[in-house]
Amino acid sequence: MLKVKMTTPIVEMDGDEMTRILWKMIKDELILPFVELNSEYYDLGLLSRNDTKDQITVDAANANRKYGVAVKCATITPNKQRMEEYPQLTEMWKSPNGTIRSILDGTVFRAPILIDSIKPVVRNWTKPITIARHAYGDIYRAVDFKTDEPGVATITFKGESGGEHSVTVQKVEGPAIWQGLHNKESSIRSFAHACFKYAVGTRQDLWFSTKDTIAKVYDGYFKTIFEEVFTEYEEEFGRLGIEYFYTLIDDAVARVIRSDGGYIWACKNYDGDVMSDMVSTAFGSLAMMTSVLVSPDGKYEYEAAHGTVTRHYYKYLKGEETSTNPVATIFAWSGGLRKRGELDGLGDLVKFGDALEKATLDTLNGGVMTKDLVGLAEPGVPARAVSSKDFIAAIRTRLQEIIA
Repeated sequence: MLKVKMTTPIVEMDGDEMTRILWKMIKDELILPFVELNSEYYDLGLLSRNDTKDQITVDAANANRKYGVAVKCATITPNKQRMEEYPQLTEMWKSPNGTIRSILDGTVFRAPILIDSIKPVVRNWTKPITIARHAYGDIYRAVDFKTDEPGVATITFKGESGGEHSVTVQKVEGPAIWQGLHNKESSIRSFAHACFKYAVGTRQDLWFSTKDTIAKVYDGYFKTIFEEVFTEYEEEFGRLGIEYFYTLIDDAVARVIRSDGGYIWACKNYDGDVMSDMVSTAFGSLAMMTSVLVSPDGKYEYEAAHGTVTRHYYKYLKGEETSTNPVATIFAWSGGLRKRGELDGLGDLVKFGDALEKATLDTLNGGVMTKDLVGLAEPGVPARAVSSKDFIAAIRTRLQEIIA
Protein backbone atom coordinates (compact mmCIF):
# COMPACT_ATOMS: atom_id res chain seq x y z
CA MET A 1 0.00 0.00 0.00
CA LEU A 2 1.45 3.35 -1.08
CA LYS A 3 1.58 5.90 1.70
CA VAL A 4 -0.09 9.30 1.33
CA LYS A 5 2.54 11.96 0.71
CA MET A 6 2.88 15.37 2.36
CA THR A 7 4.78 18.47 1.29
CA THR A 8 4.56 21.21 3.95
CA PRO A 9 5.19 20.08 7.55
CA ILE A 10 2.41 19.96 10.10
CA VAL A 11 3.38 21.22 13.56
CA GLU A 12 3.11 18.40 16.11
CA MET A 13 2.75 19.36 19.77
CA ASP A 14 3.04 16.41 22.14
CA GLY A 15 1.50 16.51 25.62
CA ASP A 16 1.12 14.88 29.01
CA GLU A 17 0.00 11.78 30.89
CA MET A 18 -2.58 9.39 29.38
CA THR A 19 -3.21 11.54 26.33
CA ARG A 20 0.54 11.37 25.57
CA ILE A 21 0.29 7.57 25.61
CA LEU A 22 -2.74 7.69 23.29
CA TRP A 23 -0.93 10.19 21.04
CA LYS A 24 1.83 7.65 20.36
CA MET A 25 -0.64 4.81 19.87
CA ILE A 26 -2.63 6.86 17.35
CA LYS A 27 0.51 7.82 15.43
CA ASP A 28 1.87 4.28 15.40
CA GLU A 29 -1.39 2.56 14.43
CA LEU A 30 -3.47 5.09 12.50
CA ILE A 31 -1.08 7.64 10.95
CA LEU A 32 2.40 6.29 10.20
CA PRO A 33 1.28 3.08 8.41
CA PHE A 34 -0.72 5.17 5.93
CA VAL A 35 0.95 8.61 5.68
CA GLU A 36 4.52 9.72 5.02
CA LEU A 37 4.19 12.06 7.97
CA ASN A 38 6.03 15.36 7.58
CA SER A 39 5.89 17.04 10.98
CA GLU A 40 7.92 19.50 13.02
CA TYR A 41 7.84 18.04 16.54
CA TYR A 42 7.61 19.99 19.82
CA ASP A 43 7.42 18.30 23.20
CA LEU A 44 4.98 20.36 25.27
CA GLY A 45 5.02 17.89 28.13
CA LEU A 46 5.22 19.62 31.49
CA LEU A 47 8.83 18.68 32.23
CA SER A 48 9.96 19.79 28.77
CA ARG A 49 8.27 23.14 29.30
CA ASN A 50 9.97 23.38 32.68
CA ASP A 51 13.41 22.56 31.23
CA THR A 52 13.06 25.26 28.56
CA LYS A 53 11.39 27.80 30.88
CA ASP A 54 8.34 27.47 28.64
CA GLN A 55 10.23 28.72 25.57
CA ILE A 56 9.25 25.54 23.74
CA THR A 57 5.60 26.58 23.90
CA VAL A 58 6.43 29.92 22.30
CA ASP A 59 8.53 28.15 19.66
CA ALA A 60 5.67 25.76 18.87
CA ALA A 61 3.20 28.62 18.52
CA ASN A 62 5.56 30.50 16.19
CA ALA A 63 6.01 27.32 14.14
CA ASN A 64 2.21 27.17 13.89
CA ARG A 65 2.27 30.73 12.54
CA LYS A 66 4.96 29.74 10.04
CA TYR A 67 3.44 26.54 8.66
CA GLY A 68 -0.25 27.30 9.19
CA VAL A 69 -1.46 23.98 10.65
CA ALA A 70 -0.75 22.25 13.97
CA VAL A 71 -2.08 19.30 15.96
CA LYS A 72 -1.80 19.41 19.75
CA CYS A 73 -2.07 16.83 22.50
CA ALA A 74 -3.66 17.69 25.85
CA THR A 75 -1.25 19.27 28.35
CA ILE A 76 -1.04 19.94 32.09
CA THR A 77 -1.50 23.46 33.42
CA PRO A 78 0.13 23.16 36.87
CA ASN A 79 -1.62 24.27 40.04
CA LYS A 80 -0.52 23.90 43.67
CA GLN A 81 -1.30 20.18 43.67
CA ARG A 82 0.73 19.64 40.50
CA MET A 83 3.67 21.52 41.99
CA GLU A 84 3.69 18.95 44.80
CA GLU A 85 3.23 16.10 42.33
CA TYR A 86 6.14 17.32 40.18
CA PRO A 87 8.69 18.67 42.73
CA GLN A 88 11.23 19.41 39.96
CA LEU A 89 9.03 22.24 38.63
CA THR A 90 10.66 25.64 39.05
CA GLU A 91 7.51 27.64 38.33
CA MET A 92 3.74 27.27 38.04
CA TRP A 93 3.84 27.54 34.24
CA LYS A 94 0.98 29.14 32.36
CA SER A 95 -1.51 27.20 30.24
CA PRO A 96 0.13 26.26 26.93
CA ASN A 97 -3.26 26.70 25.28
CA GLY A 98 -3.48 30.26 26.57
CA THR A 99 0.03 31.07 25.34
CA ILE A 100 -0.65 29.64 21.89
CA ARG A 101 -4.02 31.39 21.62
CA SER A 102 -2.43 34.70 22.56
CA ILE A 103 0.39 34.39 20.01
CA LEU A 104 -2.01 33.36 17.22
CA ASP A 105 -4.69 35.85 18.36
CA GLY A 106 -7.08 32.97 17.71
CA THR A 107 -10.64 31.92 18.44
CA VAL A 108 -11.48 28.39 19.60
CA PHE A 109 -14.31 26.57 17.81
CA ARG A 110 -15.61 23.45 19.55
CA ALA A 111 -18.26 21.09 18.20
CA PRO A 112 -19.54 17.68 19.35
CA ILE A 113 -18.82 14.50 17.40
CA LEU A 114 -22.21 12.85 16.77
CA ILE A 115 -22.86 9.13 16.31
CA ASP A 116 -26.16 7.36 15.61
CA SER A 117 -25.91 5.03 18.59
CA ILE A 118 -25.71 7.81 21.20
CA LYS A 119 -28.44 10.46 21.37
CA PRO A 120 -27.96 13.77 23.21
CA VAL A 121 -29.56 14.33 26.59
CA VAL A 122 -31.47 17.23 25.02
CA ARG A 123 -33.55 15.12 22.65
CA ASN A 124 -34.41 17.94 20.23
CA TRP A 125 -30.69 18.50 19.46
CA THR A 126 -30.36 16.82 16.07
CA LYS A 127 -27.46 18.90 14.70
CA PRO A 128 -24.11 19.92 16.24
CA ILE A 129 -23.82 23.14 18.24
CA THR A 130 -20.44 24.80 17.70
CA ILE A 131 -19.11 26.94 20.56
CA ALA A 132 -16.88 29.83 19.43
CA ARG A 133 -14.83 30.82 22.47
CA HIS A 134 -12.94 34.11 22.66
CA ALA A 135 -9.45 33.13 23.72
CA TYR A 136 -8.03 36.25 25.33
CA GLY A 137 -8.46 38.18 28.56
CA ASP A 138 -11.23 38.30 31.16
CA ILE A 139 -10.52 36.08 34.21
CA TYR A 140 -7.72 34.29 32.33
CA ARG A 141 -5.62 37.47 32.38
CA ALA A 142 -7.06 38.81 35.63
CA VAL A 143 -5.21 40.08 38.69
CA ASP A 144 -6.69 39.47 42.12
CA PHE A 145 -5.84 39.92 45.77
CA LYS A 146 -7.28 39.81 49.31
CA THR A 147 -7.52 42.56 51.91
CA ASP A 148 -8.13 42.22 55.66
CA GLU A 149 -9.36 45.63 56.79
CA PRO A 150 -11.94 48.31 55.93
CA GLY A 151 -11.04 50.54 53.02
CA VAL A 152 -11.67 51.61 49.43
CA ALA A 153 -10.45 49.98 46.20
CA THR A 154 -9.96 51.98 43.01
CA ILE A 155 -8.80 51.22 39.47
CA THR A 156 -6.52 53.76 37.82
CA PHE A 157 -5.44 53.85 34.19
CA LYS A 158 -2.35 55.93 33.38
CA GLY A 159 -2.10 56.77 29.68
CA GLU A 160 1.19 57.23 27.84
CA SER A 161 0.08 60.80 27.16
CA GLY A 162 0.15 61.44 30.90
CA GLY A 163 -3.58 61.43 31.42
CA GLU A 164 -5.23 59.39 34.16
CA HIS A 165 -8.67 57.87 34.63
CA SER A 166 -9.81 56.43 37.97
CA VAL A 167 -12.97 54.74 39.18
CA THR A 168 -13.95 53.59 42.66
CA VAL A 169 -14.59 49.87 42.75
CA GLN A 170 -16.12 49.59 46.22
CA LYS A 171 -15.84 50.71 49.82
CA VAL A 172 -15.82 47.79 52.29
CA GLU A 173 -16.23 47.53 56.04
CA GLY A 174 -14.01 44.49 56.52
CA PRO A 175 -12.04 41.75 54.76
CA ALA A 176 -12.71 41.45 51.03
CA ILE A 177 -11.40 39.95 47.79
CA TRP A 178 -10.77 41.87 44.56
CA GLN A 179 -10.28 41.14 40.90
CA GLY A 180 -9.36 43.27 37.91
CA LEU A 181 -10.24 42.19 34.35
CA HIS A 182 -9.33 43.59 30.96
CA ASN A 183 -9.67 42.92 27.26
CA LYS A 184 -8.25 44.53 24.13
CA GLU A 185 -10.18 46.07 21.28
CA SER A 186 -7.87 44.41 18.74
CA SER A 187 -8.53 40.97 20.24
CA ILE A 188 -12.29 41.48 20.31
CA ARG A 189 -12.24 42.54 16.65
CA SER A 190 -10.16 39.49 15.73
CA PHE A 191 -12.69 37.34 17.62
CA ALA A 192 -15.56 38.88 15.68
CA HIS A 193 -13.85 38.47 12.32
CA ALA A 194 -12.99 34.83 13.07
CA CYS A 195 -16.60 34.08 14.04
CA PHE A 196 -18.10 35.70 10.95
CA LYS A 197 -15.56 34.02 8.65
CA TYR A 198 -16.20 30.63 10.26
CA ALA A 199 -19.97 31.09 9.90
CA VAL A 200 -19.55 31.94 6.21
CA GLY A 201 -17.17 29.03 5.66
CA THR A 202 -19.52 26.52 7.31
CA ARG A 203 -22.76 28.22 6.21
CA GLN A 204 -24.18 28.32 9.74
CA ASP A 205 -26.10 30.95 11.67
CA LEU A 206 -24.05 32.85 14.27
CA TRP A 207 -25.37 33.71 17.70
CA PHE A 208 -23.46 36.02 20.04
CA SER A 209 -24.29 36.50 23.71
CA THR A 210 -22.96 38.58 26.62
CA LYS A 211 -24.52 40.36 29.62
CA ASP A 212 -24.43 44.00 28.52
CA THR A 213 -27.43 44.87 30.74
CA ILE A 214 -25.10 44.44 33.74
CA ALA A 215 -21.59 45.03 32.36
CA LYS A 216 -22.77 47.97 30.29
CA VAL A 217 -19.30 49.18 29.24
CA TYR A 218 -17.32 45.92 29.26
CA ASP A 219 -19.83 43.56 27.63
CA GLY A 220 -21.44 46.43 25.79
CA TYR A 221 -18.18 47.04 23.92
CA PHE A 222 -18.13 43.41 22.73
CA LYS A 223 -21.65 43.88 21.38
CA THR A 224 -20.77 47.15 19.65
CA ILE A 225 -17.66 45.73 17.97
CA PHE A 226 -19.56 42.69 16.72
CA GLU A 227 -22.21 44.98 15.22
CA GLU A 228 -19.53 47.08 13.50
CA VAL A 229 -17.64 44.07 12.11
CA PHE A 230 -20.85 42.43 10.91
CA THR A 231 -21.37 45.23 8.39
CA GLU A 232 -18.40 43.77 6.46
CA TYR A 233 -20.11 40.36 6.22
CA GLU A 234 -23.80 41.30 6.10
CA GLU A 235 -24.10 41.04 2.33
CA GLU A 236 -22.45 37.62 2.24
CA PHE A 237 -24.65 36.38 5.11
CA GLY A 238 -27.69 37.46 3.11
CA ARG A 239 -26.44 35.73 -0.03
CA LEU A 240 -25.88 32.47 1.89
CA GLY A 241 -29.20 32.73 3.74
CA ILE A 242 -27.59 32.64 7.18
CA GLU A 243 -28.32 34.91 10.15
CA TYR A 244 -26.41 36.80 12.82
CA PHE A 245 -28.13 37.93 15.97
CA TYR A 246 -27.20 39.10 19.45
CA THR A 247 -28.96 38.16 22.67
CA LEU A 248 -28.28 38.17 26.41
CA ILE A 249 -26.50 35.04 27.59
CA ASP A 250 -29.34 33.92 29.87
CA ASP A 251 -31.75 34.22 26.94
CA ALA A 252 -29.23 32.39 24.74
CA VAL A 253 -29.12 29.46 27.16
CA ALA A 254 -32.91 29.12 27.00
CA ARG A 255 -32.84 29.34 23.18
CA VAL A 256 -30.08 26.74 22.95
CA ILE A 257 -32.00 24.21 25.05
CA ARG A 258 -35.14 24.67 22.93
CA SER A 259 -33.29 24.59 19.59
CA ASP A 260 -32.44 21.67 17.30
CA GLY A 261 -28.80 22.83 16.93
CA GLY A 262 -26.92 23.52 13.74
CA TYR A 263 -25.43 26.96 14.51
CA ILE A 264 -22.38 28.67 16.01
CA TRP A 265 -22.72 30.15 19.49
CA ALA A 266 -20.06 32.80 20.11
CA CYS A 267 -19.17 33.39 23.77
CA LYS A 268 -16.70 35.42 25.79
CA ASN A 269 -13.73 33.52 27.24
CA TYR A 270 -15.16 32.08 30.46
CA ASP A 271 -18.65 31.62 29.03
CA GLY A 272 -17.20 29.61 26.15
CA ASP A 273 -15.09 27.52 28.51
CA VAL A 274 -18.13 26.50 30.55
CA MET A 275 -20.69 26.23 27.76
CA SER A 276 -18.48 24.05 25.58
CA ASP A 277 -18.23 21.53 28.46
CA MET A 278 -22.00 21.72 28.98
CA VAL A 279 -22.73 21.16 25.29
CA SER A 280 -20.21 18.33 24.88
CA THR A 281 -21.47 16.52 28.00
CA ALA A 282 -25.09 16.86 26.90
CA PHE A 283 -24.15 15.40 23.51
CA GLY A 284 -22.35 12.48 25.15
CA SER A 285 -18.79 12.99 26.40
CA LEU A 286 -15.98 15.52 26.65
CA ALA A 287 -13.92 13.02 24.67
CA MET A 288 -16.39 13.45 21.78
CA MET A 289 -15.67 17.10 21.04
CA THR A 290 -13.55 18.64 18.30
CA SER A 291 -11.57 21.79 19.04
CA VAL A 292 -9.83 24.00 16.49
CA LEU A 293 -8.06 27.30 17.13
CA VAL A 294 -8.43 29.65 14.13
CA SER A 295 -6.44 32.86 13.78
CA PRO A 296 -7.74 35.88 11.82
CA ASP A 297 -5.09 35.29 9.14
CA GLY A 298 -6.04 31.64 8.62
CA LYS A 299 -3.74 29.59 10.86
CA TYR A 300 -5.19 26.43 12.42
CA GLU A 301 -4.41 24.37 15.52
CA TYR A 302 -6.40 21.17 16.16
CA GLU A 303 -6.58 19.61 19.61
CA ALA A 304 -8.72 17.54 21.96
CA ALA A 305 -11.03 19.63 24.15
CA HIS A 306 -10.41 17.56 27.30
CA GLY A 307 -7.62 17.15 29.84
CA THR A 308 -4.80 14.64 30.23
CA VAL A 309 -6.90 11.88 31.92
CA THR A 310 -4.69 11.68 35.00
CA ARG A 311 -6.60 8.87 36.75
CA HIS A 312 -6.17 6.53 33.79
CA TYR A 313 -2.51 7.48 33.49
CA TYR A 314 -1.74 6.27 37.00
CA LYS A 315 -3.58 3.02 36.26
CA TYR A 316 -1.46 2.68 33.11
CA LEU A 317 1.75 3.21 35.13
CA LYS A 318 0.69 0.32 37.37
CA GLY A 319 0.42 -1.90 34.30
CA GLU A 320 -3.38 -1.91 34.36
CA GLU A 321 -5.35 -1.86 31.12
CA THR A 322 -7.34 1.31 30.49
CA SER A 323 -10.36 2.10 28.35
CA THR A 324 -9.60 5.75 27.67
CA ASN A 325 -11.53 7.42 24.86
CA PRO A 326 -9.11 8.66 22.12
CA VAL A 327 -11.74 9.96 19.66
CA ALA A 328 -11.14 13.69 20.18
CA THR A 329 -7.39 13.19 19.73
CA ILE A 330 -7.96 11.09 16.60
CA PHE A 331 -10.15 13.88 15.20
CA ALA A 332 -7.43 16.42 16.00
CA TRP A 333 -5.10 14.43 13.72
CA SER A 334 -7.72 13.91 11.02
CA GLY A 335 -8.70 17.59 11.07
CA GLY A 336 -5.11 18.80 10.96
CA LEU A 337 -4.09 16.45 8.14
CA ARG A 338 -7.21 17.30 6.13
CA LYS A 339 -6.59 21.04 6.51
CA ARG A 340 -2.94 20.54 5.51
CA GLY A 341 -4.18 18.71 2.42
CA GLU A 342 -6.68 21.46 1.61
CA LEU A 343 -4.08 24.21 1.91
CA ASP A 344 -1.48 22.29 -0.13
CA GLY A 345 -3.88 20.95 -2.76
CA LEU A 346 -3.23 17.32 -1.74
CA GLY A 347 -6.48 15.48 -2.43
CA ASP A 348 -5.19 12.15 -1.10
CA LEU A 349 -4.36 13.72 2.25
CA VAL A 350 -7.85 15.25 2.44
CA LYS A 351 -9.35 11.85 1.65
CA PHE A 352 -7.22 10.22 4.34
CA GLY A 353 -8.53 12.65 6.97
CA ASP A 354 -12.09 11.83 5.90
CA ALA A 355 -11.35 8.09 5.90
CA LEU A 356 -9.86 8.19 9.40
CA GLU A 357 -12.97 9.90 10.76
CA LYS A 358 -15.30 7.48 8.94
CA ALA A 359 -13.38 4.48 10.29
CA THR A 360 -13.68 5.87 13.82
CA LEU A 361 -17.41 6.59 13.54
CA ASP A 362 -18.12 3.22 11.89
CA THR A 363 -16.31 1.49 14.74
CA LEU A 364 -18.40 3.33 17.33
CA ASN A 365 -21.68 2.79 15.47
CA GLY A 366 -20.74 -0.88 15.18
CA GLY A 367 -20.86 -1.08 18.97
CA VAL A 368 -17.11 -1.18 19.71
CA MET A 369 -16.57 1.60 22.25
CA THR A 370 -14.53 2.73 25.19
CA LYS A 371 -16.03 2.33 28.64
CA ASP A 372 -17.23 5.95 28.96
CA LEU A 373 -19.59 5.57 25.98
CA VAL A 374 -21.12 2.13 26.55
CA GLY A 375 -23.51 3.36 29.23
CA LEU A 376 -24.70 6.15 26.92
CA ALA A 377 -25.59 3.90 23.98
CA GLU A 378 -29.23 3.70 22.93
CA PRO A 379 -31.24 0.65 24.10
CA GLY A 380 -30.80 -2.21 21.68
CA VAL A 381 -27.36 -1.12 20.50
CA PRO A 382 -24.94 -4.06 20.98
CA ALA A 383 -22.28 -1.90 22.63
CA ARG A 384 -19.26 -3.47 24.29
CA ALA A 385 -16.38 -1.82 26.12
CA VAL A 386 -12.85 -2.51 24.96
CA SER A 387 -9.45 -1.19 25.97
CA SER A 388 -7.94 1.85 24.25
CA LYS A 389 -5.48 -0.44 22.49
CA ASP A 390 -8.20 -2.73 21.14
CA PHE A 391 -10.40 0.23 20.16
CA ILE A 392 -7.61 1.79 18.10
CA ALA A 393 -6.86 -1.63 16.57
CA ALA A 394 -10.51 -1.95 15.52
CA ILE A 395 -10.35 1.48 13.89
CA ARG A 396 -7.19 0.48 12.02
CA THR A 397 -8.94 -2.60 10.61
CA ARG A 398 -11.81 -0.48 9.30
CA LEU A 399 -9.41 2.17 8.00
CA GLN A 400 -7.52 -0.43 6.00
CA GLU A 401 -10.80 -1.64 4.50
CA ILE A 402 -11.89 1.89 3.54
CA ILE A 403 -8.55 2.75 1.96
CA ALA A 404 -8.37 -0.58 0.13
